Amino acid sequence: MNNTTKSVSQTFTIGGDLKVNRLGYGAMRLTGQPGNFGAYADWEAGEKLLRRGIELGINFIDTAEAYGPGFNEEIIASALHPYQKGVVIATKGGINKPSPDNIKADGSPEFLRHGVEGSLKRLKLEEIDLYQLHRPDSQIPFAESIETLAKLKQEGKIRHVGISNVTLEQIEEARNIVEIASVQNRFSFSGRNNQDILDYCTRNHIAFIPYGSLGAHPLKRGAPLANAEGILADIARKKGAKSNQIALAWLLHYAPNIILIPGTTTISHLEENIAATSINLSLEEMTLLNQVETL
Repeated sequence: MNNTTKSVSQTFTIGGDLKVNRLGYGAMRLTGQPGNFGAYADWEAGEKLLRRGIELGINFIDTAEAYGPGFNEEIIASALHPYQKGVVIATKGGINKPSPDNIKADGSPEFLRHGVEGSLKRLKLEEIDLYQLHRPDSQIPFAESIETLAKLKQEGKIRHVGISNVTLEQIEEARNIVEIASVQNRFSFSGRNNQDILDYCTRNHIAFIPYGSLGAHPLKRGAPLANAEGILADIARKKGAKSNQIALAWLLHYAPNIILIPGTTTISHLEENIAATSINLSLEEMTLLNQVETL
């Protein structure tokens, strides 16, 4: 009996025309501290890391206006513009962040339009490949925010519209207004609360971009996962890998529309993450990992 999984696709096509490698890079950590506020302290090292990612085959980079704010988009453009053919930059808007501890959603048409214009300028783009509503604004009708992004798409400033931190009902509401190319919600080996949303996206060929895929080493957050780290470590030892690499490989095997965006500030960790794409998990290993109790 063949105990290996079927071949895992290394790419996914966002919106039907943006083919990307499924291991991307989340750039949020290339910002000032605390609170991801201000410019990254070692700007040159940040540029070097971004360029190394491209050299290693990463062609999907996720950022947001709120990271910095603005500085994260600027370091991406500083390092990579003019962008190589096939490099996809995804950014997000709809969060007003005047200080590290003052963060609030703003999904008003005026704020979103201003945000898109600012991102275009900072990223040095004429059109944003994927623009995502960062978070629904409880003070603004959700449909109004999505209608604004639909208009910006019609104007040629956005190529594809995505949404983040949303419910299943909001996804369906958004899809009645404009084509939704991606959903970005929290999901990881240890936290699968958005399973229904992932399943919906998989059925409808929508890219699912999980954030927090390794967030703050979630496998060490308490008793419910006491056995999880052991299973990951056992499989990692057999494959000469690390537990975090197995957690990333599991996500790539778990659903074909998942695009990973783990963040890091070191080239060695970046290379480690990319190496996870070459790890093949058997059906038996996937069954064990799928059955692990999660938070």
